[in-house]
Amino acid sequence: MCPICIETQNGTGYSEFLLLGLSDDPEMQPLLFALFLSMYLVIILGNLLIILAVISDYHLHTPMYFLLCNLSLADISFTTTTVPKMLVNLQTSCKSITYAGCLIQVTFFYLFGCLESLFLAVMAYDRLVAISQPLHYRVIMNPSSCGLLVLLSFFFSILDSQLHYLMVSQLSFCADVEIPHFFCDFSQLLNLACSDNSTINILIYFIGSIFAGVPLSGILFSYYKIVCSILRVPSSGSKYKAFSTCGSHLSVVCLFYGTGLGVYLSSAVSSSQKKDVVASVMYTVVTPMLNPFIYSLRNRDIKSALWRMIRRIA
Repeated sequence: MCPICIETQNGTGYSEFLLLGLSDDPEMQPLLFALFLSMYLVIILGNLLIILAVISDYHLHTPMYFLLCNLSLADISFTTTTVPKMLVNLQTSCKSITYAGCLIQVTFFYLFGCLESLFLAVMAYDRLVAISQPLHYRVIMNPSSCGLLVLLSFFFSILDSQLHYLMVSQLSFCADVEIPHFFCDFSQLLNLACSDNSTINILIYFIGSIFAGVPLSGILFSYYKIVCSILRVPSSGSKYKAFSTCGSHLSVVCLFYGTGLGVYLSSAVSSSQKKDVVASVMYTVVTPMLNPFIYSLRNRDIKSALWRMIRRIA
C-alpha cells in the first residue's frame, strides 16, 4: 500500500486522500481492472468512431451531428476524469490521490458532467427547431449559432466547475482521509470535512438547481413543444418520421438523467456506501459506454457512415 503523507497542505491537514474503490478483496482487483479497462476502451473507441464517421461523411455535416460530435468528446472527457486513476489504483494497489489531484478531479468531473447536460439541452433545442420550423432550420441553426451555443455551454460548464473547485478548497480535513469511493466524490468530501459546511450545502442546492435544473427544464420544454408540433401533423407516417429523429437523443437523455437521479435517490434512501459507489458507476462509466451504441443502432445515417468508413479503411 502507498503511504499517506500526513502534512499540512492548503489548510487541509493532509496532502493525500485514500480512495477505497469498489472492493477491498485482493482477488477481485484483477477482475475489476479487466472489466473497467474493457469498458473504458469501448467508450473511447465507440465515441471516436462516431466523431470520425461524422467528420469523414459530408452528408453528416449538419447541426445535429456537429452537436453529437461535441457530446461524444464530452463523454470521453467525462470518463477519462475518473476511470484512468481507478485503473492505476487497481493495478498498483496504491489507492492514494493527492490533495491537488483530488481538486483537479472534482473540477474536471463537474466541467464535463455539466457540459454533457448542456449539450443534451442544446440538442433538444436543435430537434425542436428541426420539427417545429423545418423551413427555417438552416437559418436558425447556422454554423455561427451552433458555435455560439457550444461556446456558451463551455463557459457555463467552466463556471460550474470553478464554483465547485472553490467550495472544495474551502473545506478543512482533520480526521478521516478515507474516501469510500473510486473517485473524489464531492458529497463524500463534504462528509469527511470537519469544518462548518452549512453555507456550502446551501450553495450546492442553489448551484445544482441552476446548472442541472435549467438544462433539464429546457429539455422538458423542448419535448413538450415537439410533441405539440407532432400532434398537429395529420399523417401518422409523418408523425412517426418526425418523432423517430428524436429517438436516440431521448434515449440518451433518459439514460443520463435516469442514472443521475438513481444515484441521488440511492444515497438519500440507503445508507450503504457500496450501493452508492455501484450506482455512481452507472452514470460515470455505463452511460458514456452505451451512448455510441444508442446513436449507431437507432440512427441510419450514423450506421451508413460507419459502414462507408470501414469499407474505405478495408
